Amino acid sequence: MIKITESTSLYHHLERMSALELVTNINSEDKKVALAVELLLPKIAVVVDVIADQMMAGGRLFYVGAGTSGRIGVLDASECPPTFGIAEDVVIGVIAGGDPAVRKAVEFSEDDAQKAWSDLQHYQIKENDFVIGIAASGTTPYVLGALEQCKKYQIKTACITSNFDTPIAAASMYPLELNVGPEFVTGSSRMKSGTAQKMILNMISTAVMIKLGRVEGNSMVHMQLSNDKLKDRGTKMVMEACKITYEQASQLLEKYGSVKLAIVNASASPGI
Repeated sequence: MIKITESTSLYHHLERMSALELVTNINSEDKKVALAVELLLPKIAVVVDVIADQMMAGGRLFYVGAGTSGRIGVLDASECPPTFGIAEDVVIGVIAGGDPAVRKAVEFSEDDAQKAWSDLQHYQIKENDFVIGIAASGTTPYVLGALEQCKKYQIKTACITSNFDTPIAAASMYPLELNVGPEFVTGSSRMKSGTAQKMILNMISTAVMIKLGRVEGNSMVHMQLSNDKLKDRGTKMVMEACKITYEQASQLLEKYGSVKLAIVNASASPGI
């Protein structure tokens, strides 16, 4: 199999480039990512619908990856509770090497084809869950092992890879294969491949949460009010929805603890 992710950069003698030349050329390559993702939109939409159906039936969404791919999965999963107000065990990022691997490389953890299934078993994975395997190469044993076991137990799966006709695509029900071209630094899939993974996961998690009713209009009405910035944003959302003053909206938000509940109960609150 010829790996696009391992093909030689289109640029040479990078060390001779000025800083402006470097960032300009990197930016030129990054522009290709959105176009590559665009070609996958119909397939991504199918994945969104399937995940939403699974989650409406009580299922969860798992991301499985190693290295950069694993970290991007953990990042997207960790942002879902504060953004959409869901429990922390609804969207779960599983990374080869465990939590220590989020900050630094854990040697050879991605080469263990059995460990990912063991890690998923920790969460008592079941048939109505959905697993997305993330691996730019399409061959990472840790990810492949998880997808093969899911297939064995009839758990629905997708994958995100920057190569074609890969083992993880063959093991997935809904493969998302894209061609972002050679990396600016040869083989450095943390660059364009990583960007593509982040874009696709953004689409999937956001679209699923919208379909699950976690967004209304264009607002994060279920977001966690975990800092002053978010409280201010939430207050302004209540202001706009209820046509009341900032102070009144702040009082409602303090009383009910969420934008959604504040708006729903505004008419029943005396003095509002």
